[in-house]
Amino acid sequence: MVKRGLAVAMVLFFFVSLSGCATSARQKDLEIQRLRNQVSVLQTQLDQRQEETAVARSAVKPKVVSMPMRSSKKVIGEAKLRPSIKQVQIALKNAGYYSGAIDGKLGSQTRDAIKAFQRANNLLADGRVGKKTWSLLRGHLYKKVK
Repeated sequence: MVKRGLAVAMVLFFFVSLSGCATSARQKDLEIQRLRNQVSVLQTQLDQRQEETAVARSAVKPKVVSMPMRSSKKVIGEAKLRPSIKQVQIALKNAGYYSGAIDGKLGSQTRDAIKAFQRANNLLADGRVGKKTWSLLRGHLYKKVK
């Protein structure tokens, strides 16, 4: 009878130990899945941050430090958002569209030069320096057309 009881106890111990292994294996699988989910969430957050960084970098323009100039004329630094009238006049003069004084005033001669530049570059000739006009005109801020 003792042998039989011992055999039953051993069988019960064996089944209990097997059920513990299955439970721990399931817990490991759940832990692995939880970690994979965390990695997925973190990867999504990283992708969002990288996209935000790329947008921010494209919005920030590099500063113009200093450029060696051959002439003694003073050149105004690069416009950040909107150019000043002086910058527009300098760029128009360098491009060959403006012959007046660079005085920083938006007069009729400056408007006419802007319109002529816009017409020459297939833009709406409204006499205003918007994004499209300035993107083309900005290239003439530091270099003269021959």
